[in-house]
Amino acid sequence: MNTSRPAPRILVFDSGVGGLSVMREIQQRLPGCHYLYASDNAAFPYGTKNEQELVSRVDLVLHQLLHHADVHYGPVDIIVIACNTASTLTLPHIRSHFSQPIVGVVPAIKPAALRSKTRVIGLLATPATVKRPYTLELIKNYAADCEVIRVGSSDLVSIAEQKLRGEAVSIDHIRRVIEPLQDSRMDTLILACTHFPLLRDEIAQCLTHDVALIDSGEAIARRVEFLLQSEEKIHCAITPAAQNNCAFFTKATREVEQLRPALAHFGVGSVNIVVS
Repeated sequence: MNTSRPAPRILVFDSGVGGLSVMREIQQRLPGCHYLYASDNAAFPYGTKNEQELVSRVDLVLHQLLHHADVHYGPVDIIVIACNTASTLTLPHIRSHFSQPIVGVVPAIKPAALRSKTRVIGLLATPATVKRPYTLELIKNYAADCEVIRVGSSDLVSIAEQKLRGEAVSIDHIRRVIEPLQDSRMDTLILACTHFPLLRDEIAQCLTHDVALIDSGEAIARRVEFLLQSEEKIHCAITPAAQNNCAFFTKATREVEQLRPALAHFGVGSVNIVVS
């Protein structure tokens, strides 16, 4: 084994900090990779943008991020689009315009349906994801025999961001948001926004009965590992954690500075502003 070759370099991209929940799952599976976390906070949130606007924005930001990474850290080996909105609307375009393998996220409807015994599952997502035809098609294909209780919330996205900035989180607010999910028949709840696993403990605390909480993070990590293996770039991903993990933001704000302690918890030591 040639251990002198650089560790695989993984770019995890989101509009906010929800993608950190995905990066954490990949880090646990592949601790020796070099991680670049990117948040397009200048355009946050993505859920309010139309498809063409979002495709153009993601294309622009990714090209600038990859150029910056290539100059300062080295070429990126794989890109993870850790945002349900960006994944469902931009993946075909991105995959045709970038040479790296691209991994997107989708609501974990299939594994939830396979797990559920009562055939009543919850879907907690952003308002746009809850209504999107792509999501409805997943339900039709993989959970047609289930009752799916759908709840869309933008508030939980903001609360997750507040939590990572070290601000107080209102349990009562979370309880009000998930009130429609307090159905005693529901045995499985899909956290269908990458922000929501960051509130896993708080959501579980608010539920009135035992419910399995499922998200896409572990599946994404497995997919990243498979693609790196197929590209023969997994050679040193079992070594101790790589150094110089870094984060990119597209706008310098007070909130970015407040995120530094949380980013350090995810192994991110430096923060860069790449203006788009």
